[in-house]
Amino acid sequence: MVSVGSILEGKVVSVMPFGAFVDIGNKQSGLVHISELSSRYVKDINDCVKKGDTVKVKVIKIDESGKISLSMKQAEEKKERAPRHRQENKGPIRPADIDWSASSSDSLSFEDKLSKFKQDSDEKMQTLRRNNDSKRSGGYSRKNTHSF
Repeated sequence: MVSVGSILEGKVVSVMPFGAFVDIGNKQSGLVHISELSSRYVKDINDCVKKGDTVKVKVIKIDESGKISLSMKQAEEKKERAPRHRQENKGPIRPADIDWSASSSDSLSFEDKLSKFKQDSDEKMQTLRRNNDSKRSGGYSRKNTHSF
């Protein structure tokens, strides 16, 4: 019996523009939607899977009618998180440097994640403002040279 959360191995039986159908055994199959194929952007589904491929999938939903939704993305083992602070001062962290799919806060609600994001963002903006203010002063103060 297949249950939500199960990680299974299956064979791709059909590839469509919106996803891939995977045979998971016991005369059952499910759909891996294109958004659940990879943690990276998928432009063409054929770049990820082909008919006949054996893939690892996670059961993420079984609806009332018995349709099974699968995810290859969630079945992947978690990759190590990118470091929050770069070592050896290699410059600022760019969004491309962060693995946004890996998160220890997967169990947090959307509101909690949003709150954490806002707090992190505010802290980073405060640090940027401090750095910019110190650069503007330039180490000397300009004195009023006008006499009235």
